[in-house]
Amino acid sequence: MNALRRVWDHFEEAFIAFLLATMTLVTFVYVILNNLYTLFYNLADRWASASDTLFAIGDAILAMAQAMTWSNSLTKALFAWLIFFGLAYGVRTAGHIGVDALVKLAPRHIQRVIGVIACLCCLAYAGLMAVASFEWTQTLFTAAIGAEDLGHYGVQQWHIGLILPLGFSLVFIRFAEILIRILKGQQTGLGLADEAAEALKLTEHEDSSHKEDSK
Repeated sequence: MNALRRVWDHFEEAFIAFLLATMTLVTFVYVILNNLYTLFYNLADRWASASDTLFAIGDAILAMAQAMTWSNSLTKALFAWLIFFGLAYGVRTAGHIGVDALVKLAPRHIQRVIGVIACLCCLAYAGLMAVASFEWTQTLFTAAIGAEDLGHYGVQQWHIGLILPLGFSLVFIRFAEILIRILKGQQTGLGLADEAAEALKLTEHEDSSHKEDSK
């Protein structure tokens, strides 16, 4: 049970890391192939005795680079998935910026009430977007339209668009977890990032560093 809990608590990080690694690898291979064939062409011009072999290798690499027209479309699709997993990750880790200076001036029980109302609004928005995007994905599924530059590999538009209902559903679940914690008294608000507090901590850290350096 604890293992499943750890997997759930770090689900977004794992998927984000996978998406970033895939995007980086695809882009790296594409860039390398687009620059590597010129090396063999230059070598073929210098070494006439091995020019046929070197030109053949260069042509093969160039053909592979030209065949990777799908790389840009795949990278854009993965980036779209990255955005929505990052959205849920930001909710879970309190990474989104919060503007709650006035809220913090209120008593603790009032802060909890405001937190519940804000959380319910976020749940309503995430739920509405999840349902609407699911209907949109259903339309794409019925249309069975191939994705740009990826259709001949069997990838359809609804495969890419599936991240919208999945992403908003995950956001809904993360906000539901926050609401439960608020109702249990484990936190008072959405737990969003406090930019002012972070800036103050950074300033204090820099000041202490300067004082130590001056000593």
